[in-house]
Amino acid sequence: MDQLSTRLFKDLAFRIYLVITTMILLVPLGLILYYIVRNGIAVISWDFLTSLPKPPGTSGAGIANAIVGSGLLIGTAALLSIPFGITLGLFLTEFSNSRLASVVRICVEILQGIPSIVIGIMAYLWIVVPMGGFSALSGGIALALMMLPMIIRSTEETLKLIPHSLKEASLGLGVPYYRTMIKIIVPAGFNGILTGILLGVARVAGETAPLLFTAFGNPFMTLNVTQPINSLPLIIYNFATSPYADWQQIAWGASLILILFVLGLSLLTRTLIKR
Repeated sequence: MDQLSTRLFKDLAFRIYLVITTMILLVPLGLILYYIVRNGIAVISWDFLTSLPKPPGTSGAGIANAIVGSGLLIGTAALLSIPFGITLGLFLTEFSNSRLASVVRICVEILQGIPSIVIGIMAYLWIVVPMGGFSALSGGIALALMMLPMIIRSTEETLKLIPHSLKEASLGLGVPYYRTMIKIIVPAGFNGILTGILLGVARVAGETAPLLFTAFGNPFMTLNVTQPINSLPLIIYNFATSPYADWQQIAWGASLILILFVLGLSLLTRTLIKR
């Protein structure tokens, strides 16, 4: 009886420890969210979301070009990284024991560990300099390189969970190999693959360092991927470091929009993981 009581006491103590530790870790997150909401909610309005930035001291300034620019950069990165990421994930699943697959895994791990600012510098040397100027395309490529590892690893790990008998049944019915992979295997792991894509988007949505060397920023609205373009991280960086109070307030509002976007993606990802 004494031994049982001791075990129950240890179990209760460990549960209390976990709760207290979790609450301590949540305090900084709560303070950050509270501070951003308190300072950013005052400037959020329809005009703020649909207007362009204006000179200091001018009322009615907004971040429309940064919202559109972020969407264009993320869309370009997704368009470039998703097909390659899923294809490489399929390759690593199908040829997991090959020497080339081992080399690809090492390259993916190295790419995932490269700091974002280094990726920005390499994109500047490889793309910006040859093109002769900053552009949304170079920024999208830099972000695509950061998204690739997550998409590759999530695709590989998801497809490993699909029963091998599913592919054998399809091939046994005479379905070609490429149609089996595209029509059966990939759709079977859709939720897991989509989760990796959303995690990749959430990661690159707030990246600033690569964009300083590639997209650079633009005070005007543009949809031309060959021209410099603004984004939420860039406008936050530029306006938050300015000496003007109204620009700093805009930076708080843009921070709130970006946080809400990332939180929305995180909640959607958690929902897909549960399914």
